[in-house]
Formats: sequence, C-alpha cells, structure tokens
Amino acid sequence: QVQLVESGGGLVQAGGSLRLSCAASGRTFSNSAMGWFRQAPGKEREIVAAISWSGASTSYADSVKGRFTISRDNAKNTVYLQMNSLKPEDTAAYYCARWSGRTYYGGSPGYWGQGTQVTVSS
Repeated sequence: QVQLVESGGGLVQAGGSLRLSCAASGRTFSNSAMGWFRQAPGKEREIVAAISWSGASTSYADSVKGRFTISRDNAKNTVYLQMNSLKPEDTAAYYCARWSGRTYYGGSPGYWGQGTQVTVSS
C-alpha cells in the first residue's frame, strides 16, 4: 500500500524559506514520478512542481520558477520541495503526489498525501 507523509510546513515571514519533505512507502518509489501540489482557501488545487522517476526531468509552475526546487532521494524514498523567497500568495496546503508511472505528463497522480500547511506572513 502506498503512503505519502508530508512534513516541514509552518509559518514563515515573507522572503523566508521552508523545506518540505514527503516520505513514501512502497518498493516502487524509485520508478514513480512525484510532485507537489497546493490548494489555497477558495481556490482549486494546482500543481507546483513535478519530478521524473530518476530526477532528470523537472517541471514548475510559472509562479514558483526560480524560487522553488524539487528534488528526490530514491535511496530514502523521499521527495523534497525547497521553497525560497516565499510570498504571502504561496500560503496554501501543500500536497505530495505520486504518479503510477515514471513520468508526470499524460495523466494525474494516483496517490496523495494528507497535506502540510504553509503560511507566509507579510
């Protein structure tokens, strides 16, 4: 059974940094694309960043390019989201997600974490 557990959220001032982690269970983590999504109150869930199974390919939402970095450690079954230069508009619940295949295009994730809250104060 696949489980995704996020950590690292919290309250930070604008301009600050946070690092989110997502620990995944299951032996096929290294063969799965992973990603981070977020959902702010009253808004739809949106993709923030995604990474292929090997880490060779990444993709970012325009709103976070140059500020956020997604990475993974397949030996630790963990994916990370380094968030720098945070803005109040980054405030949201952040969700870790896992695709069934090696890439993140051509479909939606099949597995989701429960989310971690990130709040950026101005």
